[in-house]
Amino acid sequence: MIPSFDTARRMPAEIDLALLWSSLFLLMLGMVMVYSASIAIAEGGRFAGNNPAYFLVRHGVFLAIGLVAASAAFQVSMVTWKKLAPWLFVGGVILLALVLVPGIGRDVNGARRWLSFGFANLQPSELMKLFVVLYAADYTVRKMPHMHDLKKAFLPLAAAMVAVGILLLKEPDFGAFVVIIAVAMGILFLGGMRARLFAILIILLLVAFAVLIIVSPYRRDRIFGFMDPWSDAFGRGYQLSHALIAFGRGELFGVGLGASVEKLFYLPEAHTDFLLAVIAEELGFVGVVLVIGLFGLLVQRAFVIGRQAVALDRLYPALVAQGVGIWIGVQGFINMGVNMGMLPTKGLTLPLMSFGGSGILANCVALGIVLRVDWENRQLMRGGKL
Repeated sequence: MIPSFDTARRMPAEIDLALLWSSLFLLMLGMVMVYSASIAIAEGGRFAGNNPAYFLVRHGVFLAIGLVAASAAFQVSMVTWKKLAPWLFVGGVILLALVLVPGIGRDVNGARRWLSFGFANLQPSELMKLFVVLYAADYTVRKMPHMHDLKKAFLPLAAAMVAVGILLLKEPDFGAFVVIIAVAMGILFLGGMRARLFAILIILLLVAFAVLIIVSPYRRDRIFGFMDPWSDAFGRGYQLSHALIAFGRGELFGVGLGASVEKLFYLPEAHTDFLLAVIAEELGFVGVVLVIGLFGLLVQRAFVIGRQAVALDRLYPALVAQGVGIWIGVQGFINMGVNMGMLPTKGLTLPLMSFGGSGILANCVALGIVLRVDWENRQLMRGGKL
């Protein structure tokens, strides 16, 4: 009995455990830190009924829904996801358009990014990131024979991305636009676009982003505030200056869980955009390195799963897995860069960790799909059929 028990225990895993556990650890740590970062805001806010656990309860509900949705997404084959990709993309565009309709879209702090359903708000731009991954991968596979032709390979997708970009900039949500463009371009490059053509497109995109910043006063203010936040620490540099103070207070091991001072109405959006600053203050340099390491592991596993799919001649699943890796990696990098003063302030949350139902839902479903890619890879490598 003992040998048979050992044999069973040594059976290979059905899915990538490193990806699974790194994702779950980030989700759980995120819930703890959202609670810690939001206690003061919830306890002092009438909207929360002065309930210190207001954001914790809502985040827990969002997380439960996200995990159920991830389990459901895992049950759907990649062949089905490929068939659904164009329709999901069209549905995402329709949702982005509905946000801009007066009376339907909800305006918060001058930005119209949400659809209100009474009990919760839906942010279509978060779902659109997932839909772009699925659609761009499908598009690249279909255009694979023409990948060296600018007109046939790039222009149709560029037209679709311009339409999405116009809707996002109308909200405005420049951060989501940057992430979506990065995902689409990354998938095209991984799909075989020529390096010279890709470099030219990157230069054109950088010029376009520079123009968008120059023609927008509030974006220019963010750039100037980022360059020297201390010159106007109570104005345009307020968020960044307090984020840097939080990082400085954390030192090596932090001031202790729950002991942050910056979250006490000093640091705006402490439980969303600037959650990493609270992590830095309470858990210190060690906590930040742990978070960065977990994100690095997650992205690395997504790319490994993608390479395995390529080796099995499964291009669509490979591009989806690596596209999700690009999405989470780019968005995580931008959020961390903003918190550390390396990048201008952007309205981007920390994937898997920051408060926000739409973001948690989209991230969980995306990781469920990547795990599905890995599961299908393992079935084929064992000689099974899908």
